[in-house]
Amino acid sequence: MKIRITAGGHQLIAEANPDAPRTVAAFAKLLPYRQKIIHVRWSGEGCWVPLGDWVLEDGQGKVSFENATSHPARGDILFYPGGYSETEIIMAYGACCFASKLGQLAGNHFLTITEGRENLRTLGVKVLWEGAQDIVFEAIS
Repeated sequence: MKIRITAGGHQLIAEANPDAPRTVAAFAKLLPYRQKIIHVRWSGEGCWVPLGDWVLEDGQGKVSFENATSHPARGDILFYPGGYSETEIIMAYGACCFASKLGQLAGNHFLTITEGRENLRTLGVKVLWEGAQDIVFEAIS
């Protein structure tokens, strides 16, 4: 599955990570998904979608941890199902160690940006200096 991500005047294409099947399947049911993206506070070079106490569910219940990492590479997108911190989606545009005010976290690596990676830093810096941006995730064929 491929997903078009539009944010801050940029279009990116991401591919689903087969190592996070429950996260991918549950997220796919939400598409098109519209939110706001803001710059991370503790994680380094990344942007995130804060989701509070929202729960991502699939047919088996709440999506929990699968293929979780604390160190997303540039272009990796993680889903954190909540627990120590609020539920969120985080996208790394550079050096990133996923964390909250309570310490290091790990999230499900469920998408990888494969096209438009050259725009990641520009998007991240725009979010940092200009504030929240609209973000849309849409399935493409």
